[in-house]
Amino acid sequence: MNDSVAPSPTAPSPSNWNLPNALTMLRIVLVPFFIWFFLLDGGAYSWWRWAAVVVFVVAIYTDKLDGDIARARGLITSFGKIADPIADKLLIGSALIMLSAVGELWWWVTIVMLVREIGITLLRFVVIRYGVMAASKGGKLKTVLQTLAIFVYLLPVTPALPWLSVVALIIMLIALAVTVVTGVDYVIKALQLRSAGRRNRTV
Repeated sequence: MNDSVAPSPTAPSPSNWNLPNALTMLRIVLVPFFIWFFLLDGGAYSWWRWAAVVVFVVAIYTDKLDGDIARARGLITSFGKIADPIADKLLIGSALIMLSAVGELWWWVTIVMLVREIGITLLRFVVIRYGVMAASKGGKLKTVLQTLAIFVYLLPVTPALPWLSVVALIIMLIALAVTVVTGVDYVIKALQLRSAGRRNRTV
C-alpha cells in the first residue's frame, strides 16, 4: 500500500482574456478621446472641457472597477499587473501634460512626475524576468492623490472659484511628495527582487 499523498492539482491561471483586462484596455482607448476633447476646449473652459472631465472620470472608474472584479473573481493576471499601471500612467500623464500646456500647472511638477512614472514603468520591465512588481499601497495612494488633484484642475468652474485652484495645488504638491517617496521605494523593491531572483538561480 502506498501511503504517499498525491500532490493537489495546481489551480489553473486565469486567462488574460477577461473582463478586468478588457476594462484596462478600455481605459487606454479613452486616453486619446480625453486629449482630443481637452484640445478642442483650448483653455476656454467650454463644454468640451466638461466632455474631457467626463471621459477622465469614466476612465478612472474603470480603474477601480477592474481591480474590484479581478479580486472578487480571482482574475488577477500578470498581464493585468503590468497593463493596469501603464493605463494609469497614460491617462494621468496625458492630463498632466495637457494642464501644463495651457499654463494651469507648473511644467516642473509634470516633468518630475513623468520621469518617475516612466522610470518605474521601465524598471518593471527590467526586473520582470525575476518577478512581477505589482502596485504597492503607497503607489495606489499616489494615484488617488494625483487623480483627485487633476480632477479639481480639470473642472471648468475653477476660474470662477479661485479657492479651488489653491485646493488643487495643495493636493498636487502632496501627490508630488508621495510620488517621489514611492518611486524610491519601488527602486528598492526592484533591487531586492533582482537580488532574490539571482539567488534562486544559483541554488
